[in-house]
Amino acid sequence: MNQENRAGQWSRARQVASPNQDARPHGEVSLLLLHAISLPPGQFSGDAIEALFTNRLDPNEHPFFAEIDHLRVSAHLLIRRDGECIQFVDSDQRAWHAGRSYWWDSALNAWRSKLNDFSVGIELEGDDCTPFTKAQYTSLVDAVGWLMARYPALTPQRITSHAKVAPLRKTDPGPAFDWAYFRQRLSQAAFKQ
Repeated sequence: MNQENRAGQWSRARQVASPNQDARPHGEVSLLLLHAISLPPGQFSGDAIEALFTNRLDPNEHPFFAEIDHLRVSAHLLIRRDGECIQFVDSDQRAWHAGRSYWWDSALNAWRSKLNDFSVGIELEGDDCTPFTKAQYTSLVDAVGWLMARYPALTPQRITSHAKVAPLRKTDPGPAFDWAYFRQRLSQAAFKQ
């Protein structure tokens, strides 16, 4: 087994450790949640997302930052607009990305909460209005392929949005995310393997 498989660190991602993580209670990974984030809202680039996930956000830098400075959140992966991937949390660990959320697990025929316990969170740099880039979809498909190979319980049917698991609180990745295009690319990548 190579180091990548032991560590839960994707070799194609730049590693930036977030303190906002802990151990998974049962070691299960069976759900993938897609998110979108831009900081400040509607603005792309810069290091604000990285600063948020590493508890270094300067509340004086922007009025919105003062509103969220208290948050202690993270994601396993962030995919920037140019396709660069940053990994904040080892995929075997629990990232703090889902919040108060519920998901219908058809395999168990039951609603599940505490989604951070068994999910991987991928943030896409974006918002509800701006189309995501081809580079982001390419990196996302590659990351999902790596995760699905690593965790057999993670299948295309177990990929959903933050909006679906927290519909009264969240809208991301939003209507600008092209689910049909993503699923087509994911299917094509699986077929090639």
